[in-house]
Amino acid sequence: MFLKQKMTKSYILILLLTLLHTSLLQAQNPEERIKELGIELSEPSVPVANFVNWRQVGNVIYLSGTGTRVYGKLGEDLTVEEGYAAARLAGIQILSKLKAAVGDLSNIKQFVKVRGMVNSSPDFYDQPKVINGFSDLMMEVFGEKGKHARAAVGHASLPFNMAVEIEVTVEIENY
Repeated sequence: MFLKQKMTKSYILILLLTLLHTSLLQAQNPEERIKELGIELSEPSVPVANFVNWRQVGNVIYLSGTGTRVYGKLGEDLTVEEGYAAARLAGIQILSKLKAAVGDLSNIKQFVKVRGMVNSSPDFYDQPKVINGFSDLMMEVFGEKGKHARAAVGHASLPFNMAVEIEVTVEIENY
C-alpha cells in the first residue's frame, strides 16, 4: 500500500511538472525563446531561381523549400545525427524566413504542415529521425503551436546535393 501511494504521488508530481513546463513554453514569446536558445537569425537569402521565399494567402504562409549548406546523402555520406543537425539548421533558416514574412514570430498562430525531404541512399529508412531535428526545434521555440502535420520522405537527390530540404505551411494571427 505504501509503495502504491508513493508511486501515485510521484506520478502526480511528474504530471504537474510536465504541465508546468509545457505552459511555460507556451507562455513565452518565440522571440525570447530564440534568444534563450542562443539562436541568431539572419536575413533570408534570395532565391536561386524563378520563385519567392514565401507566399501569403489569407492567413496562411507557404514557405518554399529551405535547405542548408550540409551536403551529402544520408546512409552514405552522413549519419542520422548529422542529418538531424542539418534539419535543425534548416529550421533556423526557416525561422529567419518566417520572421521576414510576419515581422514578429508571435504572429504565428500555428504550424500546419511540414514536408521534410531527405537526400537518401536506397537503403536509408530513418528519414523521420532526421526531420525530427526541425520538428524538435519548432517545439522548443513555439511550444504546442510548433506541432504540425508532417511528411518525412527520402529522395534520390536534392538540389546542389543538400542533405535536407524542408517546406512549411503556417497559419498566422489576424493582423
